[in-house]
Amino acid sequence: MNKTDRIVIAGAGGFIAGSMVSRLAGEGFTNICAVDIKPIEQWYQTTEGVENVSDCDLKEKDNCYGVAKDAVEIHNFAADMGGMGFIESHKAECMLSVLINTHLLMAARDVGKVQRYFYASSACAYNTTLQKDTSVTALKESDAYPAMAEDGYGWEKLFSERMCRHFREDYGIETRVARFHNVYGPFGTWDGGREKAPAAISRKVIDALDKGNDQIEIWGDGEQTRSFMYIDDCLEGVLKLTRSDHADPINIGSSELVSINTLVDIVENIASVKLNRNYKLDAPKGVRGRNSDNTLIKQVFGWEPSLPLREGMVKNYDWIKTQYEARKAGETVVE
Repeated sequence: MNKTDRIVIAGAGGFIAGSMVSRLAGEGFTNICAVDIKPIEQWYQTTEGVENVSDCDLKEKDNCYGVAKDAVEIHNFAADMGGMGFIESHKAECMLSVLINTHLLMAARDVGKVQRYFYASSACAYNTTLQKDTSVTALKESDAYPAMAEDGYGWEKLFSERMCRHFREDYGIETRVARFHNVYGPFGTWDGGREKAPAAISRKVIDALDKGNDQIEIWGDGEQTRSFMYIDDCLEGVLKLTRSDHADPINIGSSELVSINTLVDIVENIASVKLNRNYKLDAPKGVRGRNSDNTLIKQVFGWEPSLPLREGMVKNYDWIKTQYEARKAGETVVE
């Protein structure tokens, strides 16, 4: 790509997409269009020298055609989503994100000169019957079929993956699809109901310390297992995939499997505190276990996400602490 080629980043007011805008601008790309449905003051980060298009609902076809004009590359990170507390209670809203991918693909076909189209899928697309044990076998790409995705959000992701495939086969659009496994890091949602476990636990520990409370609430029994990938590893994987010749969906995730209890241990260690744990067994908790099989990504790129969880969580905790303290001081922060 030329540094002046137009790159459209959908969902740029959010965590991953906003970080990608910053990464690409830092690499010297000068024609970046960052798009989000939220007002600009609600974006997690903005980057100098970027065309920021706010209050733009990409579920609307005309908006997709407008931003895609002259685009050489499109990255679709846009989705109505959050942690388990959100996606288990907003399934219809999550499903409506299919309109974003559909209309962006149509725009790429009709009005752009798109060379590459990236779609951010999720490990929620995997067959849930394979994720019923805490010592789960790591999920390889073929495990998405026979299909039995996470209800709502996962089915939208799986369907949109197929849309990308068929637009590639029928119209020649070079689509690339990554299945993310729990991305975390600075500039992510950390309060309000959409946050994921690394942010939620960090905030709860910070709040307990601030209020002199010795309790922490954990959803489920804490034995459910996941892997968590730091944002820098995620961005590196996306760019490797987008610019490559690998066309099929691929895992981008850490293979470091931990329980939620272990994640709490890590955050407590970072904060030098030990809290009493209250387990909320009726809370949304998702599948019992999920991990990323990185055989394919290592085979294709000779690389995999590798930042140790504790190292990433130090950065995550420190950033959330600054946001928590700023909010407490009366400053306006994006949560």
